[in-house]
Amino acid sequence: MTDPRRALPSVNTLLDSAAMRPLLERAPRALVADAVRDAVEHARRDPDRAPRDPASWRAAVDQALDQRERRSLRPVLNATGVVLHTNLGRAPLARAALDAIAMAAAGYSNLEYDLEHGARGSRYVHCVGLLQELTGAEDALVVNNGASAMVLALNTFADGADAIVSRGELVEIGGSFRVPDIMSKSGARLVEVGTTNRTHLEDYRRALGDGTGVGALVKVHRSNFAIEGFVAEVPVRALAPLAAAARVPVLHDLGSGLFLPLDAYGLAGEPVARDAVRDGATVVTMSGDKLLGGPQAGIALGTRDAVERMRKNPLTRALRVDKLTLAALEATLALYRDPARALEEIPALAMLTAPVARVRERAAVLSARLAGAGVVSTVVDTDASAGGGAFPTTRIPSAAVALGGDADGHEARLRAAGPGRVPVIGRIADGRLLLDLRSVPADADDALAAAVLAALA
Repeated sequence: MTDPRRALPSVNTLLDSAAMRPLLERAPRALVADAVRDAVEHARRDPDRAPRDPASWRAAVDQALDQRERRSLRPVLNATGVVLHTNLGRAPLARAALDAIAMAAAGYSNLEYDLEHGARGSRYVHCVGLLQELTGAEDALVVNNGASAMVLALNTFADGADAIVSRGELVEIGGSFRVPDIMSKSGARLVEVGTTNRTHLEDYRRALGDGTGVGALVKVHRSNFAIEGFVAEVPVRALAPLAAAARVPVLHDLGSGLFLPLDAYGLAGEPVARDAVRDGATVVTMSGDKLLGGPQAGIALGTRDAVERMRKNPLTRALRVDKLTLAALEATLALYRDPARALEEIPALAMLTAPVARVRERAAVLSARLAGAGVVSTVVDTDASAGGGAFPTTRIPSAAVALGGDADGHEARLRAAGPGRVPVIGRIADGRLLLDLRSVPADADDALAAAVLAALA
């Protein structure tokens, strides 16, 4: 019996064939050659489904070429119901932030140039004025992410010294990164006080002693879980006088970086940045890409002397923020000058606070559009979540389109999304694929409908 793989054309034969000429006009010869090798190898592994004519070979090579040309980092539509989805890039940026990035990226900027004095400047002056204005902090520093801000603060004040922290605040964040591991990398010696569920001021007092050998008291906001029942913890406003008497700083890791209270929308329990600064911490650290709704960044707010010490730490150079992040963060912060505008124009805040009736209405429109193309679906009430380690116990009323039929198959087709299509990421619950509209920006409804129809209709 003849092995069908012997009949497969060689790479050179295919590459020089007339069928490949349009592809060679579209892409470099070396790239097309790699795509031809991919197609031949695929045919070799599955000879029964190998192309049989020039047109079929061109289609196979075209598909392989699309795979090679496709960018690794791609936009997706988040229909999971998790607004600040860490795996999907957390907060989408406001239009003002996108415009600021484009402007900063298109040419030169005064990133480290003082336009007033015509001399070298510092990238660390950007965003400081806005952060002071919005939070009441004496000074501020922006680095490349929230963990960096925490490490930098600890390294500045507690390198080789004790960092006292409650056992109930030694949390694990995304990707199996644990706060105590991050803290130890700063050079600080971790000193745990209290118990998992109860820590008292006296626990800190005993560990602090006269302050000798202590670099900092550390307060970590438990952003991704809650402890209920027989519990006790010490707020920063109680720690601050104790630390001041011993001349030891209080470092408060705030987590998600909320700048506006959202209690009126059923979202309570997250500390607001201005309140955290007012409570008396020496340095408050937070992320920029979670509830703040900006780009990935780490923000440190604090006293003038403390932030200046952090700014002069050589580690700051390794953790420094780039110009595109600064541009996006500055534009995002500027929106907070008008809270109503921030709630409307910062996508994360707009999605979190949208009335459920409006979300349900959008789901109904999407379901009707799908029905017009023969895709069966129903509108169901769901519970969405904030994500990003924020409001961990709060379920946000939402609505989703539940697709009928094979949930696993639908999920795979929507996720795979061929050339020119945007992947859609939903969630499977009770045997159905749900497309939750809470985590889809309202201006992306048409794109979502087009993507679903392209994959399933």
